[in-house]
Amino acid sequence: MVKLRYSSGKLVSPNVHRIGVLAIGSHLENHGAALPIDTDAKIAAYLALHASLRTGAKFLGILYAATEYDYINHGKHIDTKDLVEKHLKPTLMVAKKCLNIDKAVLVNGHGGNKPIIKYIQDLERELELKIKFNNKIVEIEGPHAGSGELSIAAALNILDKSKIKEHCNFKTYPEVGMVGLDKARSMDEGIDKAAKIVLARGVFIDIKWGSSLLETAIDDIVQDISILVD
Repeated sequence: MVKLRYSSGKLVSPNVHRIGVLAIGSHLENHGAALPIDTDAKIAAYLALHASLRTGAKFLGILYAATEYDYINHGKHIDTKDLVEKHLKPTLMVAKKCLNIDKAVLVNGHGGNKPIIKYIQDLERELELKIKFNNKIVEIEGPHAGSGELSIAAALNILDKSKIKEHCNFKTYPEVGMVGLDKARSMDEGIDKAAKIVLARGVFIDIKWGSSLLETAIDDIVQDISILVD
């Protein structure tokens, strides 16, 4: 049998090979005129990959499904329990078996995935896997399809700058800032507050800020990985 050299390469510790990093986002969600429909997936994948590159943790790719709160309608998502049982759990099971991991960091790029958190303890028990849910980018990027995501997208070169003016046509793109999603605004005080900010200030692009948001999120994921290594 081949002896694997776990100490080779750029690693924070040989033990980091016991940790997998899985991105979770959303592939089918409207983000206005200037951002792609899979913005959250692309951002989450970028963050997870770069955290993996900086630490040596195993990059597990991205989950091909997402969930959402039932009062938010701006894309195609699935029930949270189905997401966990039919997608997340099998993915982690295969990663554990094939890659010999016993810890995982879930890098979330889509706010609607937060309900996954309530299933984490059960997953840890069933899979005998330590799991961290990293939600940093969602916490710091601001309103949906707003200035934060636009700036991040500009830094990643996935933004169509020619459509910025069109982007804030809230009748055509009600999901921008969730300005036109009346049910969501009435059900969630935070969403309503964010929508009011976008209505009052509009949106802007700042590539330097977008890069800073990405770095802040990567640093937070690296910290989670470092904690799991210890």
